[in-house]
Amino acid sequence: MTSNAGTAGIRDQALEALRALVGRPDAVFHDGQFEAVEALVADRRRALVVQRTGWGKSAVYFVATLLLRRAGAGPTVLVSPLLALMRDQIGAAERAGVRAVAINSTNAHEWADVLEQLDRDEVDVLLVSPERLNNPAFREQQLPALVRRIGMLVVDEAHCISDWGHDFRPDYRRLRDLIAQMPSDVPVLATTATANSRVVADVAEQLGTSGAHTEGEPSGSGSEVLTIRGPLARSSLRLGVLRLPDATSRLAWLLSHLDDLPGSGIIYTLTVAAAVDTARLLRERGHEVRAYTGQTDPDERAESESMLKRNAVKALVATSALGMGFDKPDLGFVLHLGAPSSPVAYYQQVGRAGRASESADVLLLPGAEDRDIWHYFATASMPDRERAERVIAALGDQPVSTPALEAIVDIRRTPLELLLKVLDVDGAVRRVQGGWIATGEPWSYDAERYGRIAAERLAEQQHMVEYEQTGGCRMEFLQRTLDDATAVPCGRCDNCAGVWFPTEVGSAAAAAATTSLDRVGVPIEPRRAWPTGADRLGVPVRGRIDAAEQAGEGRALARLTDLGWGGTMRELFAAGAVDGPVSPSVLAACVRVLADWGWAERPAAVIAMPSRSRPQLVESLAQGLASIGRLPYLGALGLADGGPTGGPGGNSVFRLAGVWDRLSADGIDVPAGPVLLVDDMADSRWTLTVAARLLRRAGATDILPFVLALRG
Repeated sequence: MTSNAGTAGIRDQALEALRALVGRPDAVFHDGQFEAVEALVADRRRALVVQRTGWGKSAVYFVATLLLRRAGAGPTVLVSPLLALMRDQIGAAERAGVRAVAINSTNAHEWADVLEQLDRDEVDVLLVSPERLNNPAFREQQLPALVRRIGMLVVDEAHCISDWGHDFRPDYRRLRDLIAQMPSDVPVLATTATANSRVVADVAEQLGTSGAHTEGEPSGSGSEVLTIRGPLARSSLRLGVLRLPDATSRLAWLLSHLDDLPGSGIIYTLTVAAAVDTARLLRERGHEVRAYTGQTDPDERAESESMLKRNAVKALVATSALGMGFDKPDLGFVLHLGAPSSPVAYYQQVGRAGRASESADVLLLPGAEDRDIWHYFATASMPDRERAERVIAALGDQPVSTPALEAIVDIRRTPLELLLKVLDVDGAVRRVQGGWIATGEPWSYDAERYGRIAAERLAEQQHMVEYEQTGGCRMEFLQRTLDDATAVPCGRCDNCAGVWFPTEVGSAAAAAATTSLDRVGVPIEPRRAWPTGADRLGVPVRGRIDAAEQAGEGRALARLTDLGWGGTMRELFAAGAVDGPVSPSVLAACVRVLADWGWAERPAAVIAMPSRSRPQLVESLAQGLASIGRLPYLGALGLADGGPTGGPGGNSVFRLAGVWDRLSADGIDVPAGPVLLVDDMADSRWTLTVAARLLRRAGATDILPFVLALRG
């Protein structure tokens, strides 16, 4: 350990660097900041800093970098998860005289210059995204040289290391391999604002160490992670929970009271559809808001962030895509329409508010559908044994591209890419130039590990339910759930000080919310091109679909994820739901969709898709629409060779192969005009595409697909 004189010298240098960083000659370290710097610079430790948002975690690694560089160390490598966070970090570094550059997916044209700067030792901090660690060129060409010269490794937002920290992000698990290649005396710092004991243990495991101990406790092995944990209480936050019966009531409350919330803020939703629908309703009622999701154009996201920082909008209605890296110190409120699935995620999001103000309001409006949404996202990111074995078996020693592999293993692109990353980290496959290969290394499904993760997810979901229902202090509950030993009642939340938010809903707002949620009609974009690799499965098509054989733009009554009719659709298509005739209310809603369609030419007839799971529903819907529209109903398409194979969830190539040549128009007098083609649900749209091709070849001039529900 360092001597007192050595500590004093380091403190003086560190304080000088800190004051340059923040631009204040009177700045002093927060509790724990210098201790972290000293552990990294003097003792070359591996440290985890768990401190609330706004505490100054970036100051630790920038100050430590300056001191290490002065001592002759190489550049710091900072693994940062978000591009927006990188931009903020580079700006902060420049203020302290730290030369920082980034390598990420948006600046490939600058990589050569960055590498030259590294060669000339003109870079103090290199920021990389975790995804870079999975890039073959970076791993093979740039990373070895970096490892030889690295002065410090920093992992920002370290809760992403955890198996349940950030959508099961496998790129972070590769950090263990990186650390194993580094000299043992290179310090490592992991930082986060949200970590319970489980996350701390996950971080220690991925840092390749024997465990973790908290500052002030006896240390066993020198390889342990030093954990510097501060109190997580945020005295500026006023927490509350308002339980309302349904989505209509929640939206009506928001319409009634959005302007009562202080300043500008964030309204979080659990799905993209909810964010878009909520933002649309608020705008229609005169509120300045914008939707912000992972599907929003990057330039529009950046513009929306800027508008919120300038208070040019009242709120961004956002999914979890807006979180880490967004910094507005005076954010006035955070409101949730639906609860996140864990206290870690919830604290991370509410931590955006009140960072530099005396008061900020945090209100949760949980929904009855929250558990279903949690379950969907939890299972979507979990590796599956059978799928993993299928992928490994399909690969050899010659590279196979992801699109080509998709055509072999019947897994959709996004889950396939996630699974490949997991298998890559596990050593079973490897990404190389041109695609993926199997390594030949033994691999077995770690059922115990994934079972543990699943159990932990369920436990954390239950903690969120308990947070909603607790009669005690809400801030204290969050702190204890995050294993903060300093937890005490806050004296400000709705349970400590009484309900601070209005609970009534205005009648006009309720009517507006009801009208908005009763809105029907979602466009169905037609397929324009055949999927790559279809010929490998005996489907003799490729390239663009002939315009004379395409379907026209279709309509769905609603998405399964919609706030309004989506709920009715989820009940209708729930596992175990009994088939039966379409209800009068659903049929009436479908008629409204058709009335608003605005097609170029009215349909000449109605034809139903054949259905093995819901024949009564589809036939009664098609017959009902034909009767109300006074159109001839020509019956349902026939099933050839047993009908379509497979079910929902496969990728495009297999979905197309499963329906190709399995439909028949025999016995149907197809008119020379537009045909309204009726089905229960659209998912991949290949069934509708093949049916449209069949009917257009039989003489129809256009196909207008109509379905009750659009998946996703």
